[in-house]
Amino acid sequence: MRNILYAVIYGLIEGITEWLPISSTGHLILAENFFKFEGLSENFFDMFDVVIQLGAILAVVVLYFKNIWPVKIKERKTVFDKKILILWCKILVSCVPAAIIGLLFDDILNKYLYNSWVVATMLILVGIAFIIIENNQKNKKKRVEDITKLTYRDAIIIGLFQVIAAVFPGTSRSGATIIGALLIGISRTVAAEYTFYLAIPVMFGASLLKVLKFGLNFTSMELAVLVIGMIIAFVVSMFIIKFLMNYIKKHDFKVFGWYRIILGIIVLVFLGII
Repeated sequence: MRNILYAVIYGLIEGITEWLPISSTGHLILAENFFKFEGLSENFFDMFDVVIQLGAILAVVVLYFKNIWPVKIKERKTVFDKKILILWCKILVSCVPAAIIGLLFDDILNKYLYNSWVVATMLILVGIAFIIIENNQKNKKKRVEDITKLTYRDAIIIGLFQVIAAVFPGTSRSGATIIGALLIGISRTVAAEYTFYLAIPVMFGASLLKVLKFGLNFTSMELAVLVIGMIIAFVVSMFIIKFLMNYIKKHDFKVFGWYRIILGIIVLVFLGII
């Protein structure tokens, strides 16, 4: 029962932190210090903290299905929405840099960088970046107010920022891509929405890689923990995505920057004490 309870806790953490720019992976790594699964495979958590994100990703698919599914039925005929197909081409372009890094260096990154010290440091650094960028961008006219107006150059730049999150846990994939988007004149709402869509291929690919490395020989408990975590993450994400999109229509991202800084400092103090 303890493992099931921990799966629920991790699902709640994932559902909240995947979409807010505060790092879901970072929070899951920190949470592992307090909620350790018992009697599961040695490498289970390394796979779990990535694959659980599929639950959160499915929330995007459900909420934005009409915006991302290019196949439409008109007058009993199947047609393809050109704008959506072009958007997906840009999303795939954004995925290339992080995909290369993940395939080539996943094991090395996990070994040397996936720890609480790195998470705390990146929480603080990216939090500071959010505050500085929002202050500099205040009252500036945005170059892109419509997601269909994103260029391939924009997609490449956002993809390069995503690499930072792929390398350093605690950065936040959504945080890195939003920062990159804000810097090149993209509005907050478009930056957040593009980040949601970008998560779909990125996390499906990362999850497939982790499952293949872990193997398909799940125990019944491991499978139950994974499924429960994903379901909770999906349900919570449905609410968090709606909250975030409503919030940033009237507010900036600085509150998340301050949260990151405070949490990072608390973690560093805790690590110093122990």
